[in-house]
Amino acid sequence: MGILSWIILGLIAGFIGSKLVNHTGQGMLLDIVLGIVGAVVGGYISTALGLGGVSGVNLWSILVAAAGAVIVLLVYRQVTGSSRL
Repeated sequence: MGILSWIILGLIAGFIGSKLVNHTGQGMLLDIVLGIVGAVVGGYISTALGLGGVSGVNLWSILVAAAGAVIVLLVYRQVTGSSRL
């Protein structure tokens, strides 16, 4: 995937993940970073489970990346005790 694809996927997935956890977006830059990290985490977990990873900007990749973003946000909240990223 090209850098532009990662940014687009990151923005969409990060926004979805932050809406699910915090009920508010984190801002464009943090949503992109959260989504990219979420894509890596979600891709690793889904590949380990045999479900396939993140490849291109499609519905499956967005779902996997958003799930990864939710996991990242929940872990962040547990570690810091804060509800904001």
